[in-house]
Amino acid sequence: MTMAKKKEKAASAEEPLKLFYIFYNQERWDNWINTLREANFEASPQSEEMPEGYTTLYNFSMDITLSVLKIVKLFQNGRYTKEEALEKLNAVEVIVMGEVLQDNLEEYVESLQLSLLVLFAGCRKFLEGEYKTDIKTLVKEGRKTIDSDMEKALDIAADIAASVINGASCCGKYVKDDIEQPTLFDEWLIEAESMAEAVSSLKNFDEEAGET
Repeated sequence: MTMAKKKEKAASAEEPLKLFYIFYNQERWDNWINTLREANFEASPQSEEMPEGYTTLYNFSMDITLSVLKIVKLFQNGRYTKEEALEKLNAVEVIVMGEVLQDNLEEYVESLQLSLLVLFAGCRKFLEGEYKTDIKTLVKEGRKTIDSDMEKALDIAADIAASVINGASCCGKYVKDDIEQPTLFDEWLIEAESMAEAVSSLKNFDEEAGET
């Protein structure tokens, strides 16, 4: 067998993986919403632990972050072209950023959506391959900008997130635990830190086929 035919055979063997991964769907989102609806967000005076609802909300957010970064990981591994990865990213974004039901969860879900803006914007920048990498300067600029120009601040935060996907260290040292009134830019830095954790956990993801 010639080398060209061997490569062709190997490529055809890998192709089904592109169709086999299910990154996120409406049912998955709805299941998380139902879990949130059953969770308690009230703090107990007898306990110092975070209320169950906030723990569930964090896990909800991480589930989305991991699902989205798996798309990027497969792009990095050559499983998807940039166009394919962007298409799948957009499909997940439509679900996550959809209209929120006006009920007792509205405030929590909208907060989740706002924090995840940087996830999608950062992944998009990484896939396009054009982003700034001086994180210290970017954090400084973002904090100056957030109150006057949210769109520009998001663009800055997306540069940070893209850098994190590429292996940059961020962003715990820029987020203080004792901040009483964190800005939206602080929330984006927290999400970028979650992205860093997710990227680390997905180091060997390409070896794992199946539904995410």
